[in-house]
Amino acid sequence: MSKALETPDDIEAYRTQNRFLNSEIHQVTKIWRRVAEKERALLMKCAYLQAKNCQVESKYLAGLRRLQETMGGEANDCSELLRQLIQEALQWEASEASAEGMELSPVSEYDEYGFLTVPNYEMEDLKLLAKIQALEVHSHHLLAHEAVERPLRERWAALGDLTPSVELKQLLRAGVPREHRPRVWRWLVHLRVQHLWSPGRYQELLSRGQVHEHPAARQIELDLNRTFPNNKHFTCPASSYPDKLRRVLLAFSWQNPTIGYCQGLNRLAAIALLVLEEEECAFWCLVAIVETIMPADYYSKTLTSSQVDQRVLQDLLSEKLPRLMAHLAQHRVDLSFITFNWFLVVFADSLISNILLRVWDAFLYEGIKVVFRYALAIFKYNEEEILRLHDGLEIYQYLRFFTKTICNSQKLMNIAFNDMNPFPMKQLRQLRTAHRERLEPELRELERLKAEYLETRNSQAPVVPEDCASEDEVEGEA
Repeated sequence: MSKALETPDDIEAYRTQNRFLNSEIHQVTKIWRRVAEKERALLMKCAYLQAKNCQVESKYLAGLRRLQETMGGEANDCSELLRQLIQEALQWEASEASAEGMELSPVSEYDEYGFLTVPNYEMEDLKLLAKIQALEVHSHHLLAHEAVERPLRERWAALGDLTPSVELKQLLRAGVPREHRPRVWRWLVHLRVQHLWSPGRYQELLSRGQVHEHPAARQIELDLNRTFPNNKHFTCPASSYPDKLRRVLLAFSWQNPTIGYCQGLNRLAAIALLVLEEEECAFWCLVAIVETIMPADYYSKTLTSSQVDQRVLQDLLSEKLPRLMAHLAQHRVDLSFITFNWFLVVFADSLISNILLRVWDAFLYEGIKVVFRYALAIFKYNEEEILRLHDGLEIYQYLRFFTKTICNSQKLMNIAFNDMNPFPMKQLRQLRTAHRERLEPELRELERLKAEYLETRNSQAPVVPEDCASEDEVEGEA
C-alpha cells in the first residue's frame, strides 16, 4: 500500500519541531561559547596569578640577596637563618598541577631548546641572582603569552609563501614562533646561499675529510666539549648533537680554507643545529653567516673587521648613550672586553634563548645591522643599573652577566628598532671605512714590530748565566 500523503497539519508540525530544534541548537551553541570564553578567561587569570606569584617570589629572593650583601661575612644567629632561607630558596621544586587538574606552567629546569633556565653561575653569591632571573623570565613569558604571543602565532599561521617584504621584516623582528622557525630559517638561509649551494656539496666535503685530516681538526675537537656547557644537548653523553657539530665544523673548514676554523664558529653552528636539527641545513646556515652576512675577514687570524666593528660600536654608543659612555670613561671601562664576543658569535653566549633566537630571526634576514641595534639596546635596557655603579671592578663584574638579566623581549625589541632610530646603513658604512683606514696601518706596524723582534731574537745566541745549569746538565752530573 502506498504511503498516504502528508496533511498540512503534519507539515506544520514538522515546521514547529524544526523551529524548536533550531532554537535548542542555538541555545546550546550560546552556552558552549560562554563556557569556552569562561575557560579562556580562567586560563588567562591562572597565567596572570602564576606570573604574579613568580614576581612575589622573585622579590622575596631579591630581598634575601640584599640582606646577604648587607650582612657580609658576619657570623651570628641571623646570618645562619639567612643562609638556611637561601638554601631552601635555591632547592629545585617543580610546581605541580592543581587538584582540579588544570594544566599550569611551572618553571622547567631546561627551556624548549635545552638550555638551563636557571643559569649555573660559578660564584656562590650569584646563584640566588640566577633563580631570580629565571622567575622574572617565566613571569614575563606568562604575561606576554595571551597579549603578544597568541596574536603573533595567528599572524604567522595566516602567512602563506615567504617572500621578501616589509610585512615579513616586521614579523621577523617580532620573532618567529617555535613551530615555524625551522621552516623560516631554511628559507632565509637558502635566500643567502642559493648562489653557493650545489647538490651533494656537504657530503663531498665530509668525504674529503675522511681522506685527509684537516689541520683544524684538533682545535675543533677541543672546542666540542666547550660548546654550551649549559645545554643538555651538548653535555649529555648519549646526545647526537656533538657528532653533528663535529661534522658541520669539519665540512666548513674544507668549504672555506682561508678561515678553516675560528673559535666562535662552534657556537654559531650549534645554534643552527638546535633550531634546524638537520646538520646539512646547519652547515649552510654557518656558510650564510660567515660568507654572506658578516664582512670579509671577520673570522680571519687578524679579526680585522671584528676589530673595526668594535670601534664603530664605541662611536654609536657615544652618539646614542652619551651619559653612559661618559660614566664608563670616568671609570676607565673598556667595553670591547665584553662586546667583542657578542659580535663574533651573535650573542650566542649572552642572551637567554627566548631573546637570542628572536635576534637571530631578524639577523638572518637583515644582516649585521641587527647586531648593532641590539648591542645598543642592551646597554640602554640596563643603563640606569650601570650608572648606579661607581667602581671600575664592580662595573666589569656586572657586565660579565648583565645580559642574562634581560627577560622582557618586547621591551628590548622596541628599544632596538624604535628608540635607536635613526640608524641609517650609510652611517654604518662610513664609520667602518674610517675606522678601517686607521686600523690597518696599526696592524701593519704591529706586524713590523713582531717581525723585528723575532729577527733580533734569532740573531742572538742564547746566553746562559754561569751559575745556571740546564736540567740535562744536572741529570748528567747526577
